[in-house]
Amino acid sequence: MIEIQNISKRYGDKWAVKDASFTIQKGEILGFLGRNGAGKSTTMNIITGYISATSGSVKLDGYDILANPREVKRRIGYLPEMPPLYMDMTVDEYLRFVASIKEVKKTQVNNHLSDICELVRIGDVRGRLIKNLSKGYKQRVGMAQALVGNPEVIIMDEPTVGLDPMQIIEIRKLIKDLGADHTVVLSSHILHEISDVCERVVIINQGQIVAQDTLDNLTKNISDTRRLRLRVEGQSRELYKIIRQVQGVRQVEEMGVKEPGTADFLVVAGRDSDVRKPIFQLLANRGSTILMMRPMDIELEDIFLQLTNDKEEA
Repeated sequence: MIEIQNISKRYGDKWAVKDASFTIQKGEILGFLGRNGAGKSTTMNIITGYISATSGSVKLDGYDILANPREVKRRIGYLPEMPPLYMDMTVDEYLRFVASIKEVKKTQVNNHLSDICELVRIGDVRGRLIKNLSKGYKQRVGMAQALVGNPEVIIMDEPTVGLDPMQIIEIRKLIKDLGADHTVVLSSHILHEISDVCERVVIINQGQIVAQDTLDNLTKNISDTRRLRLRVEGQSRELYKIIRQVQGVRQVEEMGVKEPGTADFLVVAGRDSDVRKPIFQLLANRGSTILMMRPMDIELEDIFLQLTNDKEEA
């Protein structure tokens, strides 16, 4: 779908992006992660044709962004971190303006905009001035303009920044809905958001791609262990000795008392060892009741910090 090959962008002596390559498959929701100043926005601006790369190439459906910019741009909808809104226009005036720029056929404009407004739930504010809308509604109008022309690819840079919790939930649901009919690239500082929404992630650090894979594969590559949180009725020291006997358990850490008459433990086992059943059976045979057993596998935050911290320290 989209092939990014060895793109670099230099400003004077500083490389904002250096030799970055990755692909975006048709129909996937891709998370694009990086610290502030890592090169995320620069890369997204290059992909959309907003700025040109110093070197390298970007192709969408075989069209090169430099050789065929019109063909590429008509296939991409872009929501930058600051939505490109004209505050003194009404929502309807603005979307019709965007439709004219994107060359939507005049006979299709009314139905097309109605469908988009229904999808992003802004139909009730179409007649209002954009400057009088809340932050959440402005963000929805920004998403609406990205959808005008029905582009195959939707690229969003920090779409939930500054929104309240309810608005964030609504925008995340909308992104998932968009993934049913579009290829979506989502940049966000909220790692939990990426975990909830995206199927695959690309991580950039200091202008270079340091990882690209599914979350499951990244987890396997980063850590060779599984972690399990337990809460069991009984005395901590006795329970510790019992759990430590289970084959496959590498480490048991006492986590203190959270409820009277119980003990909490963090159990570390090998990646290929599922110790839940043998722990349950052993404790049950000894009459110890398990009140909680919860997997604590490595999360995206751990992966992100390890990949970016290691690079910075190096």
